[in-house]
Amino acid sequence: MAEALSEPESQPLIQVRELTTSFYSRDGVARAVDGVSFELRRGETLGLVGESGCGKSATALSMMRLLQAPAGRVDSGQVLLNGRDLLQLSEAEMCRVRGDDMAMIF
Repeated sequence: MAEALSEPESQPLIQVRELTTSFYSRDGVARAVDGVSFELRRGETLGLVGESGCGKSATALSMMRLLQAPAGRVDSGQVLLNGRDLLQLSEAEMCRVRGDDMAMIF
């Protein structure tokens, strides 16, 4: 018989909700991420796959708040890490999150 997950283990570790990211230039706006949503629980693995230029890296950079401003920016959505919205943190708080709580392997 399968053992039921305890409450903390059943809660998502990370939730991405309707993430939208654009790149702005004098030639116009390029929507790189358009309403991406997913969640991941502790112990799960998620692979983002797709053709070149489909927004995989832009999604990860948006989550980590590593987009080069002002050209790239998250237009809307939420990135929740243990229930805390990373898009609402100050840059100093986000610096503490990067490396300690989440990282990106290039």
